[in-house]
Amino acid sequence: MDINERIARFEALIADEPDNDMALFSLAGAYAQAGRGEDAAKTYVQCTEVNPAMSKAYQLGGRAMIDSGQTEAAKDLLTRGFLSATDKGDLMPAKAMGEMLTEIGAPVPATKAEASGGDGSGAGDMTCSVTGKPGSRLPRPPFRGELGAWMVEHVTRQTWDDWLGLGTKIINELRLDLSRDEHEVVYDYAMRRYLRLSDEQYAELTGAPAPQPGADFKHTVDMVLERMGQLESFQGDLHKQV
Repeated sequence: MDINERIARFEALIADEPDNDMALFSLAGAYAQAGRGEDAAKTYVQCTEVNPAMSKAYQLGGRAMIDSGQTEAAKDLLTRGFLSATDKGDLMPAKAMGEMLTEIGAPVPATKAEASGGDGSGAGDMTCSVTGKPGSRLPRPPFRGELGAWMVEHVTRQTWDDWLGLGTKIINELRLDLSRDEHEVVYDYAMRRYLRLSDEQYAELTGAPAPQPGADFKHTVDMVLERMGQLESFQGDLHKQV
């Protein structure tokens, strides 16, 4: 599927589900890949409005704005994103946004920890069951029912944001179309593996067996996760393995 077809698919999905933050994030990435910087920036902003906790959307939205000449808008978005990310302890996106603010001659705001004389460690209010690191709670369940409740209790905002970034890479590398059930199963399998949610836990939480992708997709997703998304050696041809 070429980039324009992928854009059309995501646009159709968002028309049906306008509050789907992952679809908005993926559409923005597709716009950026197609060289449509202004559309990418606008869609990343929509994503932050739907999910203000998605630090990566602020970061990539700011980059798209800078690259498309929207410097003043970038200052506002990156400032808000920097403060949100540092408040949550999302150190890598915060660092990237601080560097972009400096790049465009805008001040990097003081964090709450700096303003109060704290150490800025971002200890957070829970420990992530996936990474074992301290972080902040998700502001709302990403799914309905018991599965969403499990996420809130076990997965920090930082880990969820990291998954969204990797999940987007998986969508792009494998050319997944999330409007197709079989491709949604691939994406969900990757998410469960990344979050270390076993098939048994999934079945207990949802009351349904965990859907499984085909063997080729499963093998490829497992390889992606083993490499933690570092797939440069495939030069964009990973989709040919499935």
